[in-house]
Amino acid sequence: VNRYFSNNTYFRTYVFKKFGLWNVCAFIILIMIIDGKKEAEVLREEIKKEIISIKNKTNKSPALTVILVGDFAPSQIYVKNKEKISKEVGINSNVIKYPKDVSEEEILKKIKELNNDKNVSGILVQLPLPDQISKEKVINLIDPLKDVDGFSPINVGNLASGYNAIVPCTPLGCLLLLKKVEKNLSGKHAVIIGRSNLNGKPLAQLLLKENCTVTITHSKTKNLKEECLKADILIAAVGVANLVKKDWVKSGSVIIDVGINKQGDKIVGDVNFEEVKDKVKAITPVPGGVGPMTIACLLKNTLECFKARLT
Repeated sequence: VNRYFSNNTYFRTYVFKKFGLWNVCAFIILIMIIDGKKEAEVLREEIKKEIISIKNKTNKSPALTVILVGDFAPSQIYVKNKEKISKEVGINSNVIKYPKDVSEEEILKKIKELNNDKNVSGILVQLPLPDQISKEKVINLIDPLKDVDGFSPINVGNLASGYNAIVPCTPLGCLLLLKKVEKNLSGKHAVIIGRSNLNGKPLAQLLLKENCTVTITHSKTKNLKEECLKADILIAAVGVANLVKKDWVKSGSVIIDVGINKQGDKIVGDVNFEEVKDKVKAITPVPGGVGPMTIACLLKNTLECFKARLT
């Protein structure tokens, strides 16, 4: 817990005059800024140690293959970071690059090859894909046991049914951060802004499994502000800069901000951090909150896929 409080504890001192004397009353308000970078470092170190241990016993290491199509700059940067961090923890990383005009048939053929390759622990196809390639076909074809993104219908169904599943990386990262703040989530009212297959829906399933009462809100929700004010845990994952204001959140709540939005020269979340931070128990910053945990959870999923094939 100490790592959260360093440089992130706010003190307010109110001075008032009474009976001709100055009395200083210090109201200490502890606000936990959830440091996703530090938590990702901790998780990566745990993964690295486990991989070393397994390699010493079996002489085997996990291997992740990433398929990258086209020259979309954000995807190239993201994949480069994945490759670098994978190698740092001992995961063999291989990136297969295709031009943006590659045929769907060629991509599907490569996925089939990777599905049958016993040396490949995990497969990731970087999104978005060009229009000529069906995202649905690609996701459906990846072996569910190698689906490190957790997008396969088999993994989605297992998660929804409460069975063991590979969980999408960002929702898993959100849950791990939440559990650092609140060990027991049972009975908490969690409100999620956003119903995407990538974040909102899997987050709802994870929180239901933790015995939370879960409300999913979206663009058609009436009285969104009122719904948010009910939340013990508020997760914003809708992609609207600074949507959540101070008067949208309940005092003492925990805020997880998944949003990444460009505003001028800055990157901001879906929550107005400066407005909200003094009112809540804990909050993730943007950047430096959920983002680093997403990549760390990709490594975790790759390791889990590898371990499953060892047994």
